[in-house]
Amino acid sequence: MIQFSDSAIAEIQRIQTKQSSNNSHFRLAVIQDGCAGLAYDLKFDPQIQADDQHFTIQDLSIVVDANSAAQIQGIAIDYTEDLMGGGFQFSNPQAQRSCSCGMSFSMSTDNTDEWQVDCGL
Repeated sequence: MIQFSDSAIAEIQRIQTKQSSNNSHFRLAVIQDGCAGLAYDLKFDPQIQADDQHFTIQDLSIVVDANSAAQIQGIAIDYTEDLMGGGFQFSNPQAQRSCSCGMSFSMSTDNTDEWQVDCGL
């Protein structure tokens, strides 16, 4: 199960309206990227693929491909703002390591020193 805070849903809906993506689905995916090896990919997509999991929260249509679903099972997504701006926060119980930037994670515990250096730590 994927959990979205009310503030995350509100921000996604605000962006969707601003980008005229009202007929699109919010797609959450995991891609190979980032300093820890995997990253979250958030975008609007007009299509639902055959292997997608599809659900609706507060009138927001959300899709997740089958490969990503296993890597984000149980994830909680929040949106917070501070004086430096706003951003989505991910709490993923499947992640073995998370990068300090908060957008990248790893499914293994190997090579943690290498990606910490890449993040500037």
